[in-house]
Amino acid sequence: MGAGIVLLVAACLFGIGEMHTGGFFLGPFALGAVIGAVLSFAGAGAAVSLIVFALVSLLVLAMLRPLAARRHRQAPAIRSGAAALVGRDAIVLERIANREGVGCVKIDGEVWTARSYDEDEVIDPGERVQVIEIKGATALVMH
Repeated sequence: MGAGIVLLVAACLFGIGEMHTGGFFLGPFALGAVIGAVLSFAGAGAAVSLIVFALVSLLVLAMLRPLAARRHRQAPAIRSGAAALVGRDAIVLERIANREGVGCVKIDGEVWTARSYDEDEVIDPGERVQVIEIKGATALVMH
């Protein structure tokens, strides 16, 4: 089997692999294999085709991968609204007792209905708690 056919098959395999990984790692090798295959079909020797494949692959990888990686990097998710309150400390204003359906906390100056994350726990006024989750307009808290 000629070098052109081998490089063409390699280009297809690299291309398929790139579609499944999405990390822009196999794409440069697919491009290098295509260029090497074209040179081989144009009459260049197997050694020249393989050298061009290696050089083009490494050159494209070195130049474009950092650009692709930078583009794929996402800024950290900015939590806003109620989601931003998760993990914050709160002060219990009204005794929290889930079985009685009572409880109130102050989180960053705002008053929220609160329930204990642990169903059986009762938390007295003045205690510091941490917001574990927000469900609707109710803060689930624990010591």
